[in-house]
Amino acid sequence: MSIVVKAIAAFGCAIAVSWPAGAQDVLVQHDVSVKMGLVIAEAAMARCQSEGADVSVAVVDRVGRLRVFLQGDKANPHNIELARRKAYTARTFSANTSDWAKRTSGDAPLAPQRQLRDVIALAGGVPIKYRNETIGAVGVSGSLTGGDEGCAIAGVARAADMLK
Repeated sequence: MSIVVKAIAAFGCAIAVSWPAGAQDVLVQHDVSVKMGLVIAEAAMARCQSEGADVSVAVVDRVGRLRVFLQGDKANPHNIELARRKAYTARTFSANTSDWAKRTSGDAPLAPQRQLRDVIALAGGVPIKYRNETIGAVGVSGSLTGGDEGCAIAGVARAADMLK
């Protein structure tokens, strides 16, 4: 065997020995399915409609992409974008948007986060969590009584069995 072949073989063995035994080549990620997104969106919409509000509801997945969107028959056109941005913000920061808005207000150290594209400091966005992992979020916009967040929470609560 030539010296080059021996060197390559030795190098290969060194790499194989140093590679962690538990190293994972394939990532397994949890995400919001369309079915789960529909359950959440429909429950959030139903909650707001029971309070007399015609709203828009957006559900985003683990990376903030829109998965499900519902718009009430009489919802205002701007509610589409607001619902999506609320969901995106809740997903990005793994927190209700009302809490995130408080943490980033005024001269707070986190205030510059408000400059990020697509985030919005309005209540109505709620993360969707599987165990301790944020796998998506729901955003609601259009409640005249400020109940967007309550509707979003109701949506996530409706999917509780799916998140076990």
